[in-house]
Amino acid sequence: MGVVNVTPDSFSDSGKFRDPEAAICLARAMIDEGVDLVDIGGESSRPGAAGVDEAEELRRVLPVVEALRGFPVSVDTRRPRVMRAVLAAGASMINDIQALTAPGALEAVAASDCGVCLMHKKGEPENMQEDPRYDDVVAEVRTYLAGRIAACEAAGIARERIAADPGFGFGKTVQHNLTLLKRLPELGGLGVPLLVGWSRKSSLGRITGRDTSERLASSLAAALLALLGGARMLRVHDVKETRDVVLVWEAWRKA
Repeated sequence: MGVVNVTPDSFSDSGKFRDPEAAICLARAMIDEGVDLVDIGGESSRPGAAGVDEAEELRRVLPVVEALRGFPVSVDTRRPRVMRAVLAAGASMINDIQALTAPGALEAVAASDCGVCLMHKKGEPENMQEDPRYDDVVAEVRTYLAGRIAACEAAGIARERIAADPGFGFGKTVQHNLTLLKRLPELGGLGVPLLVGWSRKSSLGRITGRDTSERLASSLAAALLALLGGARMLRVHDVKETRDVVLVWEAWRKA
């Protein structure tokens, strides 16, 4: 899953692709590099980020979704109206950091045959990194995601359409993130594919001392550890390099 942020305040690219045309060019470059799914976001969810209004989010993402019609596209959104609009424009998946908890979100997805990714987070982007605490981060994440999967099924969304994301970096310290990564196989019991997003994240910067632009090697290391732990979807910024990791991992697994 290749990340395309159509925002002025993305942590990973400092708003380099805020213009829809630039975002479309990035998405097409990712397709040329072999990405399986393009994930388009019109509202930053980095720590400390403020929300944008619905109309602005739609202005950002709809042109990109429409330009990529015919290729698998996911849209990173928490708003039911945006979900309905992008699905009508050709999106094939909704990637929701709020796990369809907004009023009307379950219904918006249930009315389609799209895929959906449910993510765990603690707090909101503007405050989620202010001293997050857990008794057992893995147990809490697993319980929350199991509950949201059950809510989806009760709303008529088949389990085969669902993926789950532990939410690395969303209301979690570096140690919480590492614990989740190390114990990722324990989330396999959820019975849905696991999506993992470690690419360029601040935890990697704290571990390595590297700036965002220098986190390729650590992102690839985290991607490989996620694959070994059972992840089946990787949300990344560097498609070509991550595909090489996947190819080596697949060859190793089949040897």
